[in-house]
Amino acid sequence: MPLDPVLSRIDDDLPAALDRLMALLRIPSISTDPAFKSECDKAADWLVEDLASLGVNAEKRPTPGHPMVVGHVDGDGPHVLFYGHYDVQPVDPLELWDRDPFDPAIEETAKGKVIRGRGSSDDKGQLMTFVEACRTWKAEHGTLPCRITFFFEGEEESGSPSLIPFLKENADELKADIALICDTGLFESRVPSIMTQLRGLLGEEITLTGPDKDLHSGMFGGAAQNPIRVLTRVLGNLHDDDGRVQVPGFYDGVPELPAAIKEQWDALNFDHSGFLGDVSLSEPAGETGRTPLEMIWSRPTAEINGIIGGYTGDGFKTVLPSKASAKVSFRLVGQQDPHAIRDSFRAWVKGQLPPDVEVDFAPHGASPASQMETTHPAFEQARGALGAEWGHEAAFTGCGGSIPVAGYFKSILGMDSMLVGWGKDDDQIHSPNEKYDLESFHKGIRSWARILDAIA
Repeated sequence: MPLDPVLSRIDDDLPAALDRLMALLRIPSISTDPAFKSECDKAADWLVEDLASLGVNAEKRPTPGHPMVVGHVDGDGPHVLFYGHYDVQPVDPLELWDRDPFDPAIEETAKGKVIRGRGSSDDKGQLMTFVEACRTWKAEHGTLPCRITFFFEGEEESGSPSLIPFLKENADELKADIALICDTGLFESRVPSIMTQLRGLLGEEITLTGPDKDLHSGMFGGAAQNPIRVLTRVLGNLHDDDGRVQVPGFYDGVPELPAAIKEQWDALNFDHSGFLGDVSLSEPAGETGRTPLEMIWSRPTAEINGIIGGYTGDGFKTVLPSKASAKVSFRLVGQQDPHAIRDSFRAWVKGQLPPDVEVDFAPHGASPASQMETTHPAFEQARGALGAEWGHEAAFTGCGGSIPVAGYFKSILGMDSMLVGWGKDDDQIHSPNEKYDLESFHKGIRSWARILDAIA
């Protein structure tokens, strides 16, 4: 089936595709606010009806929270699962929006035309790029290029509480050769990328207790253990002078960056000094000998996110506190085991405590990293397709944050994910005046058509 007629029809049908996106954007499907539960249902119904118009056997599936949308199309060749989410973030503070967030519009800006409205970039606009690519392919050729499963979630912006049970209960139905996820962006808003490394996340809250009450520092200072002093000494030992984490076994399972991937990253010409300069910093503070891009994409971290203890109000109070606490998070890579690191970290903290100081721990999540097997032929096929559309050679990139669904597809369904998206750095997702470039929507549709053609 030739590709060129599909691309031409995408160009011609762009106004109609925009009308459909606008209709979806008008539905205020805010998943975290119970007041919008019916709107989330409405968005799911809209997607079921839209998929049905393509000949997709689609259904709204109930969960304890907001419904999933699942649809299937049979076909020859590989089987792909496409994932997106139809729920959106709350719009507060509303007064900072320049227009009603659920009254979307095309606006002319200094950088070109944008689609303004909540969910335009995260993730309704991105989701619809794939749907529109399928719609055009079906209109041009009467069929789709391969077997496709559509899987749309309604709780991504509220922690995905129903996702894992749903995946486990429907694993046989949802398994495919590879998953496609459109919830990412272009590198520096210009270079197409396929995210292949996603860091995991482990959180721990430490609370140290010394005396059974706050003490007067004039009466007890010097004689009594001060939990803040103990806590800061422990936290100060977390890194050595070269920035390496000192928890025993922390680097077990941390791979070195493959030479081919390092070459791709070097070719991106990332402005490391500008990256730090934009936040009024000048020198990298992580591991010695690593570039900032390596640090945020391919290296693990240990960070202290907050410390609480003693008197922190206005003025001064000479007190020795009874308790002191800290929140510590670890970003994980490769095959690092979050549960093993949690056990090791707790033992490491306990081993540094003096007499009369006790510790309590509170866990906050433990998700491993996701590393995609780029040897799957779809990755290079997609990379070539993206380069042809955007005029820049696409790169296999990493992600400093975490996208849990990709890890769940790997651990529960046993398949890798290609994370491809068309968002830009200034899309203001989760913020007032969210937008999605018209170019991103248009070229995103064309990109998915090219990718489907390549992998089919």
